Amino acid sequence: MPELPEVETIKLGLLDKVLGKEIKDVDIKEPKLVSFEVTKFKKAVSGAVISNVRRRAKLLILDLSNKNSVIIHLKLTGQLIYQGKEGKSTRAIFYFTDGTRLVFNDWRKFGYFKLVPTDKVEEFFQKQEFGPEPLEKNFTLECFYKILKKKPKSKIKPFLMDQKNIAGIGNIYSDESLFDAGISPLRLIKDLSEEEVKKLYKSIIKILKEAIRYKGSSVDAYVDIEGGKGQFVPHLKVYRRTGQKCFRCGGTIKRITLGGRGTHFCPKCQK
Repeated sequence: MPELPEVETIKLGLLDKVLGKEIKDVDIKEPKLVSFEVTKFKKAVSGAVISNVRRRAKLLILDLSNKNSVIIHLKLTGQLIYQGKEGKSTRAIFYFTDGTRLVFNDWRKFGYFKLVPTDKVEEFFQKQEFGPEPLEKNFTLECFYKILKKKPKSKIKPFLMDQKNIAGIGNIYSDESLFDAGISPLRLIKDLSEEEVKKLYKSIIKILKEAIRYKGSSVDAYVDIEGGKGQFVPHLKVYRRTGQKCFRCGGTIKRITLGGRGTHFCPKCQK
C-alpha cells in the first residue's frame, strides 16, 4: 500500500496538474468505488472546480468549489494518472472542461472515493483516529515521547505502523527508519533509551523526507500521477533485501513476520 511519501508525491502532482480545473464529468466504471451512489457522486462533482488537494495519513482529499470534498484511498493497487489511458483496471475517469482527464486504476478494487462536505472532512478523520502527521511542526520530540508512553509493552515496529499512533508510516518506512536508527524491530518501547528515542525520531523524519524527494518507492503498483515510478527503491537499506549484505556492517539482512507483516532488518547492527 502506498505510504506517506507516495501519497504526498501524488498530492504534489495533483496540485501541479489539476488545481483550478473544472470537472466536466466523471465516469464511474466500478459502482462500489463510490458505495454504489454513482448518480449522487456524478451530480456532486460535475461542474465543480478543484480548489485544493490535501493529504491526511495515506488518503487524498480533493476540495471542490461547491463545498464538497472527495476523499480518496488508494489502498493496495490504486493509481491516479493524469492524462492516463483507459485500461482493464480503470475504475473511474475525471474529465475536465479543458479536455484533460484524470484516470483512476485499481487492479484489486479495494480503493474508494468518499464524498464528504468540506466542513465535515475534519470530523471524518477524527473518527478514523489517526495519529499526528510526522512531518508537521506539531510532531515534536516531546510529542513522540508522549505517544510512545501510551503503549510501553508494544514492539516498536508494529507500533510505528499503527495509524492511530503516527499517521502515514507503513511497512517500508518503519523498516527503513528503524535501520537508520540502529534499533531492532523486536524491541519493546519501554526498553528504548532516551538516546534511542531521539535517534528514531530523527530517522523517521529523515527517511520520509528523503523518500518524498525521490518521489516514493515503486515496490508494487505505485506510480506518480504521470505514470512514472518512484526512485527511492535503490536507496532502501533493508526493505526487501533479504539475504543480502548490510550496507552498514556487512551482516546479512533477515526477514521475519512481525504483527502479520514481513519485517526486514540487520540482526548484527540493529540492537
